[in-house]
Amino acid sequence: MFRKRMRDLSGKQIFITGAASGIGRATAELAAREGAIVHLTDRNAEPLAETVERIRSFGGTVGLAEAVDVSDYEAVRALAARLTAEHGAMDAVMNIAGISSWGTVQSLTHQHWQRLVDVNLMGPIHVIEALVPPMMESGRGGHLVNVSSAAGIIGMPWHAAYSASKFGLRGVSEVLRFDLRRHKIGVSLVCPGGVDTGLTDTIDIAGIDKATPAFTRAHAHFKKRAVTPDQAAASIIAGMKKNKYWVYTSNDIRLIHFLQRHFSPAYVLAMRVMNFGANKALPDVARARRPEESVR
Repeated sequence: MFRKRMRDLSGKQIFITGAASGIGRATAELAAREGAIVHLTDRNAEPLAETVERIRSFGGTVGLAEAVDVSDYEAVRALAARLTAEHGAMDAVMNIAGISSWGTVQSLTHQHWQRLVDVNLMGPIHVIEALVPPMMESGRGGHLVNVSSAAGIIGMPWHAAYSASKFGLRGVSEVLRFDLRRHKIGVSLVCPGGVDTGLTDTIDIAGIDKATPAFTRAHAHFKKRAVTPDQAAASIIAGMKKNKYWVYTSNDIRLIHFLQRHFSPAYVLAMRVMNFGANKALPDVARARRPEESVR
């Protein structure tokens, strides 16, 4: 049974996590501009309220908006229960919230690994557990959007812990794209590459001296190629409307994924070159610094 594409968002009930900033905020604003009734959450209450104000300032409609840490299962379940009771089953659920911590294996603590899995993998699972069954029971169909990462596709340097969570979300999405098909619920797996959310200027990476010429060049290259949150949001909304499973926000990730699947030697060479370039920024001394946690 094929899902009818969600070509028009007017009047659709859409739940979005991570709506206080970055891709989440941009997606919430775009969906609202297209007529959706957006329901928003984020762990940061003050910037979430700013998102709500921004949407209402241009005539957009915000239903429920409440600060919740998606890694807190009971809090997510309570929020979802109120949302469903007041507004019914969602037409679309968008898991955008996430955090990022990078570093070499010897610089990452166990807490970093655990927190990444708790937020980036278990967070979306909590939302799926609470909001997808009502969508199934409604019989109206709908759409599930899970934002993974380029690090959920390829072996990027210093991303082992982050990739553990993002590859996990990819696995969940891969199963649900088939499990939910008979309920007319489409699934999109979004794999952003570089997105300039502002955090790129402040993120701390374990073992890296950001004042070195190597890092400065790498950061400038990233900024040059990164898309804006608005561009990423446009790709996400377009992908959902077209019922696409793989959604890319930039062509470089589309290309490297193509190479990975069809020209494995070229992919391996590209990853080795990337790793070699990244490791030039590492000092020769033992790493004592720890990576900062940052919201995507």
